[in-house]
Amino acid sequence: MDKAIKQKLKELADKYETTGFLEADPSKFMHLVKGAANQEAAAFIASSLSFGSRSQFLPKIAEILDLAEMNPDRWVRQGMFENHFKPGDHQTFYRFYSRSDMNMFFKTYQNIMHNCGSLGGLIKSDKCLSALDAVKSISQRFDNPPSRSPIPKDHRSACKRICMFLRWMVRDNSPVDIGLWAHLIDKKTLIMPLDTHVIHQSMNLGLLKNSNATMSSALKLTEAMKDVFPDDPVRADFALFGLGVDGG
Repeated sequence: MDKAIKQKLKELADKYETTGFLEADPSKFMHLVKGAANQEAAAFIASSLSFGSRSQFLPKIAEILDLAEMNPDRWVRQGMFENHFKPGDHQTFYRFYSRSDMNMFFKTYQNIMHNCGSLGGLIKSDKCLSALDAVKSISQRFDNPPSRSPIPKDHRSACKRICMFLRWMVRDNSPVDIGLWAHLIDKKTLIMPLDTHVIHQSMNLGLLKNSNATMSSALKLTEAMKDVFPDDPVRADFALFGLGVDGG
C-alpha cells in the first residue's frame, strides 16, 4: 500500500476513534447500560439490528432497551421479551422481521444464556480461538433449529453485523469498543465489518476489486489492513469511515 495512503488511514483512525463517534453509532447503546452482562447483551442486540438506515434502526434498538428497562440481560434471560414479542405475531417489527421472528431470535439467545451462561460462555464452550471461529459459532447457534432472525446463517457471507459485534467486544483501550472479550480472542484475528460504505472506500483504494459482500472479501481486506495496523487491523474501520466523511 502507498505510504501516503497508509499515513492518511492512520491519521483518520486517530481522528475518528473518539467518544464523539458514539453519538450517531449503534455502539453507543452498550455504553448506556450498567454492568458487563448488560453491555454484552445490549451490544449483541444493537449489532444484530444494525442494517438499513440509521434513522430507522437506532430507534428500534432504543425501543428494545426501553422495554428491557435498560437491563437487557435479565430481560432476555428471564424471558420477559415474551410480553412484547409473541410467537405467531406477524406484525412487522423492523424491515422484513416480524415480532414472531424477533421472538425466535430472543428465544435462541435465551437458550444460549441458559446453556452457556452468556455469549462469552458460548465462545469459551466452543473453544473459539479466532474471530472467524466465533463468527461460525454464533451463526451456527442461530441456525439450530433453523429460524428467521437478524443473524446470518451462512458464514461464507461477510457476516458484517457479527464482525462488528466482535470488534466492539474484543478491542480494548478504545473510547468506542469495550474489550469485554479481550481475554478470549486476539484482536489481531478480528475481521473487517464489510458494508457497502467500506466496500466502496476499499475499491477506491484498490484494496478490493468487486463489491461482493463475502467472507472471502472481508478477510482479504483485513489482510490488507494489517499492513497499516498490524496488531489491530479492524482499527481501519474508523479510518474508512473517516475517509468517507472527509470526502476521500
